[in-house]
Amino acid sequence: MNSIYNYNFKNQKVLIRVDFNVPLNNEKKVTDRSRIVAAKTTIKKVLEDGGTPILMSHLGRPKGKDSEFSLSHIVKDVEDVLGVPVKFTRGVIESQTKELVQKSMPKEVLLLENLRFYPEEQKGDENFAKEISNLGDSYINDAFGTAHRAHASTTIIAKFFPQNKFAGDLLQKEIESIKKVMVSGEKPILGILGGAKVSSKITIIENIMSKVDKLIIGGGMSFTFIKALGGRIGDSICEDDKMSLALSIIEKAKKENVELCLPVDVVCADDFSNSANTKICEINNIPDGWQGMDAGPKSLEIFNKAILSSKTILWNGPVGVFEMESFSKGTVSVGKSVSQSTNNGSFSLVGGGDSVAAVKKFKFENKVSYVSTGGGAMLESLEGKTLPGIKALE
Repeated sequence: MNSIYNYNFKNQKVLIRVDFNVPLNNEKKVTDRSRIVAAKTTIKKVLEDGGTPILMSHLGRPKGKDSEFSLSHIVKDVEDVLGVPVKFTRGVIESQTKELVQKSMPKEVLLLENLRFYPEEQKGDENFAKEISNLGDSYINDAFGTAHRAHASTTIIAKFFPQNKFAGDLLQKEIESIKKVMVSGEKPILGILGGAKVSSKITIIENIMSKVDKLIIGGGMSFTFIKALGGRIGDSICEDDKMSLALSIIEKAKKENVELCLPVDVVCADDFSNSANTKICEINNIPDGWQGMDAGPKSLEIFNKAILSSKTILWNGPVGVFEMESFSKGTVSVGKSVSQSTNNGSFSLVGGGDSVAAVKKFKFENKVSYVSTGGGAMLESLEGKTLPGIKALE
């Protein structure tokens, strides 16, 4: 895979697929610029070489050309992050866009309109990809968050740049951080998997079992394991149809010599509400009418010990209903332990929607080694799948 650092983009028009799928509030203002900031290094490299970055991205899930999802809403934020003016083209393949691109000068930045205004983008349409490719001399994919989609701008377009296709700085960092866990991680390697459902994590658990030395299973999905082992879980969330699977995971952990850490106690509530009555229960003895909402103090001691004795840590998913303040202590505690372990020299990778939201909410993002920007793409990488957007660059 070609690196942008082995090439000079002087006088080139460079198509850069970025992931500017950023959250907007009701006033159409950007509420989190992380994804724009993440693309800055690649864009700056092209600018410093004397090239013209032509940025392309999708935003949301528009049905046709819906002004609500226009990338015009984010132009000012892109300008603020890059510190340079940005020209916005109100289309992607229209004649006026082609004209703007042709007239653009070195060190000017252009931002194309939302790619998903065109149904051909998600269909992976070859003609559409070819039309976009005609705008540039080189192509850089820096959108790890969409690398698991075989869309026109993320995968198909690469074939029109047999020599001049590159992995951007962010994309390379994402690939390298996953490799650090899955391939070259210093032992002991720990996986922390949380969240509500076992079903959404099955393939990850199966794929990482042969790579990790320890596995913490927390959050709502732990109740499926506890019930499968004969525990009483009260009204806690549970996937009854996945109990035999949970038992087979426990068996596999024994066979692979993986230390499996399940919670032993939980903070229980008599209602799914921040203001519910709470008490600490043993996780296998929760009374009816009560449900587990967060990891309990003894569980957090077990987790802390496992985290501090690991050299490589993958964290995917919270260990409680962290969105409610009353049940956020467990996830905060895990964040503190991971931060401390990182400070002691461990490599820590956080990825997957909810865990990323948690590290941002509780200000841990600069205290871990790497926070992935690609939810679905990272999960598919951890499942052992080859991502089409990355394959296309090879």
